[in-house]
Amino acid sequence: MSWADSSPGMQAGKLPINGHSQEEESSQYPRPLGQRKKIVVVGLGMVGIAFIEKMIKMDAKRREYDIVVIGEEPHLAYNRVGLTSFFQHRKVENLYLNQQEWVRLLPPRPVGQRLLTLNFQYTKVPDGALNYHLNTRVTEIHPSNRVVSTSTGATVPYDILVLATGSDALLPRHTPGYDAKGVFVYRTIEDLQKLINFADTCKGSTGAVVGGGLLGLEAAKAMMDLETFGEVKLIERNRWVLSRQLDGDAGGMVVDLVRNLGLDVLLSKRVGRIEVDGNNAVKGVLFEDGEHMDCKCLMFAIGIKARDELARRSGIKCADRGGGIVINPDLMTSKEDIYAIGECASWESQTFGLIAPGIEMAEVLAFNLTQAKVHSSRKFKRPDLSTKLKLLGVEVASFGDFFADRDGPKDMPGRRHAAKKREGISNGEAKVMNITNGPPPPPVKALTYKDPFKAVYKKYLFTLDGKYLLGGMMIGDTKDYVKLVPMVKNQKMLDVSPSEFIVGAKKDGDDDTADLTNDTQICSCHNVTKGDVVDVVKDGTCKSIGEVKSCTKAGTGCGGCMPLIQSIFNAEMKAMGTEVLNHLCPHFAYSRADLFNIIYVKKLKTFPEVMKECGKDADSMGCEVCKPALGSILASLYNQHVIDKPLHGLQDTNDQFLANIQRNGTFSVIPRVAGGEITAEKLIVIGTVAKKYGLYCKITGGQRIDMFGAKKQDLIAIWTELVNGGMESGHAYAKSLRTVKSCVGTTWCRFGIGDSVGMAVRLEERYKSIRSPHKIKGGVSGCVRECAEAQNKDFGLIATEKGFNVFVGGNGGAKPRHSELLAKDVPPDDVVPILDRYLMFYIRTADRLQRTARWIEQLPGGIRYLREVVLEDKLGICAELEKQMNELVGTFFCEWTETINNPERRKMFQEFGNTNETQETVEKVEERGQSRPAYWPKDSVTEDFRGTKWSSLSWQPMIESSKFVDGPSGSSSNVKRGDTQLAIFKIRGKWYATQQMCPHKRTFAMSQGLIGDDVASNQLWVSCPFHKRNFLLGGDEAGKCTNDPEVSMATFAVEEREDGWVYLKLPPVEELDGRLGTSRWKVKQGEREEPFRKLDEKLKGLKGRKPFQDSHLNGGMGAEGAVRAITAGGNGSIDW
Repeated sequence: MSWADSSPGMQAGKLPINGHSQEEESSQYPRPLGQRKKIVVVGLGMVGIAFIEKMIKMDAKRREYDIVVIGEEPHLAYNRVGLTSFFQHRKVENLYLNQQEWVRLLPPRPVGQRLLTLNFQYTKVPDGALNYHLNTRVTEIHPSNRVVSTSTGATVPYDILVLATGSDALLPRHTPGYDAKGVFVYRTIEDLQKLINFADTCKGSTGAVVGGGLLGLEAAKAMMDLETFGEVKLIERNRWVLSRQLDGDAGGMVVDLVRNLGLDVLLSKRVGRIEVDGNNAVKGVLFEDGEHMDCKCLMFAIGIKARDELARRSGIKCADRGGGIVINPDLMTSKEDIYAIGECASWESQTFGLIAPGIEMAEVLAFNLTQAKVHSSRKFKRPDLSTKLKLLGVEVASFGDFFADRDGPKDMPGRRHAAKKREGISNGEAKVMNITNGPPPPPVKALTYKDPFKAVYKKYLFTLDGKYLLGGMMIGDTKDYVKLVPMVKNQKMLDVSPSEFIVGAKKDGDDDTADLTNDTQICSCHNVTKGDVVDVVKDGTCKSIGEVKSCTKAGTGCGGCMPLIQSIFNAEMKAMGTEVLNHLCPHFAYSRADLFNIIYVKKLKTFPEVMKECGKDADSMGCEVCKPALGSILASLYNQHVIDKPLHGLQDTNDQFLANIQRNGTFSVIPRVAGGEITAEKLIVIGTVAKKYGLYCKITGGQRIDMFGAKKQDLIAIWTELVNGGMESGHAYAKSLRTVKSCVGTTWCRFGIGDSVGMAVRLEERYKSIRSPHKIKGGVSGCVRECAEAQNKDFGLIATEKGFNVFVGGNGGAKPRHSELLAKDVPPDDVVPILDRYLMFYIRTADRLQRTARWIEQLPGGIRYLREVVLEDKLGICAELEKQMNELVGTFFCEWTETINNPERRKMFQEFGNTNETQETVEKVEERGQSRPAYWPKDSVTEDFRGTKWSSLSWQPMIESSKFVDGPSGSSSNVKRGDTQLAIFKIRGKWYATQQMCPHKRTFAMSQGLIGDDVASNQLWVSCPFHKRNFLLGGDEAGKCTNDPEVSMATFAVEEREDGWVYLKLPPVEELDGRLGTSRWKVKQGEREEPFRKLDEKLKGLKGRKPFQDSHLNGGMGAEGAVRAITAGGNGSIDW
């Protein structure tokens, strides 16, 4: 809702509520410049700026006040709740609560007897209504003279003074070593910058955070986000974290969750002494229990202390215990016309470290200063301390009186409970019983739900009769938070039984906002209601989610309310008949489904044709999002070979080389094993290939054999042997059918009632190789025992006496979903037509990278609608769907067979474009009889490669230009000079060169990345194929990573010359190798701790443990000995 509607007296023509019509309609408003009062705000934090914004809105008509704000920091007001994000972007401007353009620098002007520097003014408000003074500290208040003195020597007069000085992070000055180098707090941008700078000096060491509250977990996430520390530990003195918001069970669950995310949590630990070296630098911590811990960096997040020192010096009353400036319910201090708001204020001997109470104070004070003439003044009441946050990826919420069962309820709804005598017991006897037996339990009942498998915990507290909800806490599933908070606030009698709060809480899909009333608070940080969002969308003020955030401030605090705000925005836009866009990427104003239909109808067959017909810019290069999606669509329609030149540049690395790239730059090899059925001969072929090329073998969940560690230059030879042995591509690298898993069914099982293997083989043979929006998995079970797990697959069959029950839309993975029954008792002959229709309808209409589970959830009517389309032909397209699938299936070819037989395609499988040499980029580790790559280190390489200053540069011929094609998607090659790998790109006639190593995980594959461009800025970038770090290729910012500011790349000048060679301008070989050499950045064993070291120590000597290759038989040959005997042709060998 708008300010005009919510604040009496703000709309012209409306009579004031309490009848002060002469005051309201007086011509003295707006007041002229000389008659306005001056409000001076000390402190430019989140509460200070909230007060200013509310004052400007509420005073827009009257113009009774001009505001001067004095901020101690050199920044505009920024989002302290979102400080952690600073480690990603390192830009203070990204945290500003107001756009920087809103403020303009004014020349210094006299204020009192002196000049104030850094004088700013709002440009979006009436002239003179607001001035900023940054990097300036108020040193003294003179209440009798109504002026404040500043650190610049200036004096600023005021009519009303508002103290919003906030708080300081506590530092345990009683702890020896508290002032050592490497000790930090987590409070301001300056604190974070100090931590960043220090972290760069102690890479790979241990960092620790003391304090397991909200701030402590945020600080721990900040340390982890730096990716410079070898490990991060959290030290908490209690038995669980978040002890001020959660009970032991909930806090313990959070501990387990954050430990799983890589944070080491130490509980029941108190720091006794910080140990330092000779330079007074932190080297470890000694706990009070005598234990020691090594660390180089220590951050304290043990609480805050109200900044009341300015008020104390000025004679303003402050709380003796706990600190804080004492305020009345109207927020005035002990001095007239001086107010305090936010964390510096002490209300009823309490200070509040959350943003929401401070915002409420700001609103109360702004209302009273502007609206009290026409409305009764407001009082600050007990604030709602409900919180809903996402800490280290864990959803946490507590609301209402969440410790009522422990501390007793603060307020009982419905009636005020007077103390009652227990029947038949005198007061004296009651006192004795309290002493001997303890006080009676609180008049509260708790309803608790705990799911350790899904990491969900809910505890709701009710009155004894179950008619009122008092409060509660949630972990994991916090969707009902916004519905429950108003129930507690409004003390609303419940119309359902308490159990329904647990049983009926979970809903599939997006947050349902339809049943929320408009006065439901959805953003507790800025006290924004659903109605506020609805109104700005309905009146056309906001047409995007960004505009909603800017206009209402919702989502600009902790950000936890953003999913709900998005749901409300989408619902309102839909109700108004406005489409919520689902565009593929910035290059196309179409969804994937739209593009599929356009390409199908217009028979477009190349990327340039699609871009010309459908793109926003016909000449755009596209990006790493749209290229693979379009490559998949073209493959789904025409099934051309994906590594041929017109399509090769659209593919992710996996499709480029027909194999899944692994973390050491090698690839996996997975032949098709249809239905999981394989002969002994084919097993021998696989085993021979794996042994010959040193491949790591593993049985997959889809019943086939995965071979890891294949070098790119060996892929042709490996697949030649496999294809020669009767095998074909398993398409494990593609977004296509993976496997159709089966049990043995009637082939062997005594319980089987259907030939599950036979059906699985037929289905896998039919749908193999077809490209789709996402991977597809199938399963066939021979009876209801469901050994093939067909009900968690994209399509699954379970044999019945009459045929097969067909299930669709299931999947495992990050968001598992049980499949739904599409058709029952389907005869075997009718299974294929039904699946043809289902799969082709999915391929046509699903979004990019959308599994069938999410696709069915978003269909109008879900599974019922799908039945109508696929079984009842509601749209009249079943014949077309079957025809299209038949055409697609009829184009099948084994991609590896075609590659082996084509000399041009074979050329792509070479490690370097200028030499036949090879390089290992990750050390091999022997484990359980096989080799695996060493673990990646936790930290990225944050060295400034982009800013490298070379001693000298000279042009060097690197590769023949004929090895590049000037295609629509560009071409690239990896070259080697000395020990250094470099990536060279040719894009529309222009040349670019970078290092081959991506600093994020020290992977060497940049030449395999997809090229993208930005429609607005016309910038080119290359996207690392491993984790999609995007690095700019040209211009002044070449080498900069646009989505990870911690990392950068070196770039080099490059040109093509008439002699047919591509030249790079490079430093001397020794200097280049010293900076970028593969040997230097090769990932080595021991850079990251082995995860099972401690577990293996415990398991040593257990009965049954043996070396993995050995035999349990006395004198047994073991695996290697048995193989040698078989292959040698001696005793025990096979007579083939």
